[in-house]
Formats: sequence, structure tokens, C-alpha cells
Amino acid sequence: MQGYNCVMVYSPDGERLLFCRRTEDPYKGKYNLVGGKIEPGENGKEAAYRELREETAIGRDDIELFHMMDFVYYNQDCRVEVYVGTLKRQVELREEKHPLLWLSSHEDFFDRESFAGEGNIGHMVEQVIRYGTGKR
Repeated sequence: MQGYNCVMVYSPDGERLLFCRRTEDPYKGKYNLVGGKIEPGENGKEAAYRELREETAIGRDDIELFHMMDFVYYNQDCRVEVYVGTLKRQVELREEKHPLLWLSSHEDFFDRESFAGEGNIGHMVEQVIRYGTGKR
């Protein structure tokens, strides 16, 4: 089963959430969270930090990630690990492929016309609002 990760990055004040705007399919033109593949033999959390660094230039010293939830898609033979964290300070972003932007944490993340993931982003944000980041 192929592993992927999805990383929710909140601004230091918690008022904004980092997104990329997809430049290709799937979800071309829609907002998506940053993330990518977990390589064979790679730890999921390490992969999340690697993808975050590659796609945004946010490093391990800038944020602490917490493993919040997973989605398993048996019909697609893949799983998605969801990580969340709040930046410790402002960071200069460097995009790898897709343009990066901050959106208000109060957006309608269930808007399937604007956001990738068939409503999953809305679900993830609601989980953070209701239950926190998963840290104990």
C-alpha cells in the first residue's frame, strides 16, 4: 500500500493555513495542503518533514508536527497520514512546484469547487478545531 502525507501548517497566530494551488491534475487549479509520497522504508513523520522542507523550505526547527489522523483507501491501495503543526515564527516560503499561499483559517474548507480532497480538508480542519492537533 503506497503511503502519502498531508501537512497542515498554521501561521504562528493560528489565523492562517498554508496551501498550494495545484498546477496539474489531480485537482488542477484547486487549493490543496502540502505533502507527498512516503518513500519505501521511510518513516511517515520523517517523510512529512522532508516533503514540507522540499515544497516550502519550512524546516524541523520552524515547526513541530503531530500525527493527527490517517485515511486508508483500500480501493486505491493507498493511505494518507495527516500531520499538523503551528509555525514557531514567520518563515520565508520557497515553493517547489505549486504556488504557495496563506488562507484564513475561517474559510469554507468544505467548498469542493475551491479545495481538493472531496471535503477531506474541511474534515481535517474541523478535527483540529474540535479536538486539537493530536499532541498529548
